[in-house]
Amino acid sequence: MSLLKIVLRSLRQHLLSTSITAFSIALACGLLMSVWVVKDQARENFTGVDSGFDGVFGARGSKLQLVLNSIFHLEESPGNLTWEQYNLIANDRRVANAVPIAVGDNYRGYRLVGVTTNLFGIEYSDGKKYAVRDGYLFNPKKKQAVVGSFAAERLKWKVGDKFRPYHGLFFDENSDRHEEYVVSGIMEPSNTPADRVIWIPIAGLQNMDGHNPDTANDVSSVLVKLRGQSSGMMMNQEFNFQGNVMTFAWPIADTISRLFNKIAPVEMVLRAVALLVALVAAGSILASIYNSMNERRREIAILRALGARRSTIFSVVVLEASSIAALGAVAGFGVYFVIMSAAAWLIRLETGIVLNPFEPKPVMLWAPLVMLALGALAGVIPAAKAYRTDVAENLTPIS
Repeated sequence: MSLLKIVLRSLRQHLLSTSITAFSIALACGLLMSVWVVKDQARENFTGVDSGFDGVFGARGSKLQLVLNSIFHLEESPGNLTWEQYNLIANDRRVANAVPIAVGDNYRGYRLVGVTTNLFGIEYSDGKKYAVRDGYLFNPKKKQAVVGSFAAERLKWKVGDKFRPYHGLFFDENSDRHEEYVVSGIMEPSNTPADRVIWIPIAGLQNMDGHNPDTANDVSSVLVKLRGQSSGMMMNQEFNFQGNVMTFAWPIADTISRLFNKIAPVEMVLRAVALLVALVAAGSILASIYNSMNERRREIAILRALGARRSTIFSVVVLEASSIAALGAVAGFGVYFVIMSAAAWLIRLETGIVLNPFEPKPVMLWAPLVMLALGALAGVIPAAKAYRTDVAENLTPIS
């Protein structure tokens, strides 16, 4: 009888313990891959998001808060700029394009952002442009809205639907509701945070009921596309180091990188937990097979009596442990896709960043191999016990 047949028969005989142990390996492998992929893809996509803009101008304060609020539509605005300051930025010879935005309201958690029509036509990733897919661009003088593709999908909106915005950045059913707006268009999907936004004319948001009339002409920030790298360096020196009125967040990717550097210790803890779970899962293989050795002493003694060598018995047990680990590693891909799909959905819902569960990563190769190696290693101790089994003592049937 071949080693493989012996192993398969043993796995069938101990099907329940095999299934439970393989499932623990699958959880460990899936968790290990998920933690690594979520971390890597989140960093890549957040720092690599191409919004079509090189930098952001805002009130004096945190660059990170300014970028999160203006590009990712998270956090609160650090303050306002006057319309005169916007004109100063827009007319600067180093600025190729400037788009003012104003925030302050939402509809069921999806932010309303007041903007000028020159946003549409801005090139972002691979030369694509923000464009209207269905319907038409809002009229700056009317109560109309162009809705991001993801927001429209979640809200089940179509062209012609009407809604009343809620006051504030966070949804509260009891908050004041403003005048009625009509959906004039649905944006082409961009796979950027813009997909989660309800875009309305900036004048409409500035003058909406409940807002301070003294700040009617203020903007939350100004998104800029520069004429070159040197322009960014000069403006960074001028506004951040020599001036004290405005903050210029540039380059955007560097600002987001600082966020991930701050949470690096949390990432290390999550990775350590995932590795610990993998070790515990390997320990379950050891415990499962080791505890079955007493029941299998006579079986091992018979095999020895029929001519099986000690090395063969040792190999059978190690191969059995490796087989359980291999089954778990394969099933781990199923666990990984479940965890990643849920994480990708949640991250897109909250930030607009799109993760791809099917994108191949090195961890998808080394994590299963690590689990296989740990499984084989876990099989060494019970294999050593089987190796030392006394043939004469264990041939007699156990009464």
